[in-house]
Amino acid sequence: MQVSGSTPEFLVRAALQAIGRGQAQLGEALEELPAPIYVTDRDGVVTHYNRACISLAGRTPVPLEDRWCVTWKLYQTSGEFLPHDLCPMAIAVREGRAVRGVEAITERPDGTRVNFVPYPTPFFDDSGALAGAVNLLLDVTDRRKVERLCNQLARCRRLARSIFDAATVETLTLMAEEYELEIGRLERPNRDAGPLVERSACRPNPLH
Repeated sequence: MQVSGSTPEFLVRAALQAIGRGQAQLGEALEELPAPIYVTDRDGVVTHYNRACISLAGRTPVPLEDRWCVTWKLYQTSGEFLPHDLCPMAIAVREGRAVRGVEAITERPDGTRVNFVPYPTPFFDDSGALAGAVNLLLDVTDRRKVERLCNQLARCRRLARSIFDAATVETLTLMAEEYELEIGRLERPNRDAGPLVERSACRPNPLH
């Protein structure tokens, strides 16, 4: 299976195809996918996951015990706590529909947090009854950091254009260069990762 540079939707379809081939090779098939992805039964109980889930969640999921998600704690992007039974995967299972266009934050047991975009997608048996769901978790943490740095960079540019004190302009220029370096450091590992990785719309330009 060719998965390098694949989109999240392609990987979700690949997981669904693996599910359709049966449970025997499902674990091995999920390991081939280059993103955290897991499967639940019709009640939202986790049955399978790949090792990438451990890296993102900071914990080892417990099949047949964990329900709705492989993460430890969830939050909305506003910072409000998000109970697992109200998460996008729970909605997808309960309502029998794919959920798209949302973002959440997971907190690991060590306290670190990860921004991610979920792709919860239900699947059905031959009779059309809900059989379970698959969910891919796209890590967008670096993307959000870059966006914040881009905002700071833009602020430095605006200030530099409105100030005529040479020393202040030099300071702002140095700050902008530091932001640009950090943006480059965050984006560099993802340049060859293909469309799976969300990239920043920020494109640093010279101050003058």
